[in-house]
Amino acid sequence: MPASRFTQTGNYRVRYQQDQTIFATYAEQLSLVVLLLALLLLPLLISKTLLRDVNMIMIYAVAVIGLNVTTGYTGLINIGQAAFMAVGAYATALAATKLNLPFFLAIPLGGLAGAVVGTFVGLPSLRLKYLYLAVATLAFQIIFEWTVGHSPLLAQGGAIILPPVEVFGIKATFLNHNKVWYYIILPVLVVMGLLWRNILRSKHGRSFIAVRDNDRAAAAMGINPGVTKLTAFLVGSFFAGIAGGLFAYFQKAVVIEDYGLHTSVQLLAMAIVGGLGSVPGSFLGPLFIVALDRGMGGLSNFMSERQIFPPGVDAATALRPLAFGLSIMLFLIYEPRGLANWWRLSRMYFKKWPYKF
Repeated sequence: MPASRFTQTGNYRVRYQQDQTIFATYAEQLSLVVLLLALLLLPLLISKTLLRDVNMIMIYAVAVIGLNVTTGYTGLINIGQAAFMAVGAYATALAATKLNLPFFLAIPLGGLAGAVVGTFVGLPSLRLKYLYLAVATLAFQIIFEWTVGHSPLLAQGGAIILPPVEVFGIKATFLNHNKVWYYIILPVLVVMGLLWRNILRSKHGRSFIAVRDNDRAAAAMGINPGVTKLTAFLVGSFFAGIAGGLFAYFQKAVVIEDYGLHTSVQLLAMAIVGGLGSVPGSFLGPLFIVALDRGMGGLSNFMSERQIFPPGVDAATALRPLAFGLSIMLFLIYEPRGLANWWRLSRMYFKKWPYKF
């Protein structure tokens, strides 16, 4: 007897077409609609400061999706994702200031610039693997920062101020900046998430996973590992370029310090904590890291005001890096599949309820 389309207590997929569906049941479709409605109403329910953090989480999520393409799904270690974001940010800034393009054209142009540079940087992946490839992407991160710092066109790493965004003829400076960009970033995040989910269902997505698991076996099955790796860098860098363009406009300026090595490490930590090779993990990781950072910042201020530690002992400022490093270490040891595994177990519980595992 066929299973209900509204709810399922097991896996009833018997055809490839069923296995490729994004939403298996009507309940999953309904939950997505409810989630989107809640997200649309969210700016009306939270403070301005918290809304800014939510915007940052969504921008980071776009970049982490791209990092998951290269590292999570294709197995190519990338420690230069922030540099690809910077490529998109500077390309967006130049398109907006030099070419006078509107933001809805400048940001995609930044994504294309990131894709072109990412494909070029991915060329070493044809010969290098694992730690050696990680060092190559790290070298690109350092080289790009040095190049920007010595380029007059890019203000030698200084601030490039972007023009204000106009929404229906009204400049965003006269509106609530955080709310305006929330309703711009949210649709972009949804579109990018659905785009990557559909790429996963295609032959390219299956090629990424095959190369990650065993590139020699993938080659024996007719997959070109070199083309697949370059495609992974192209797609992942495109996502990073889009995130960089959004970040540039949201911050109203482009400064190279926002795209340093620490940002690349932070993005990699988000991917690890959220769960490498997982679409939900690309959203859960940024949420966890940003919440952890804000929580440790508040705790540091509380400890400083109450003078909990003796004078001369600045332990409060060490809480952020301590919590950051400790969280990565604990997840790698006790939950290497990240928060996405917790999400999977929660879904399985409701699928099998009221039966036990």
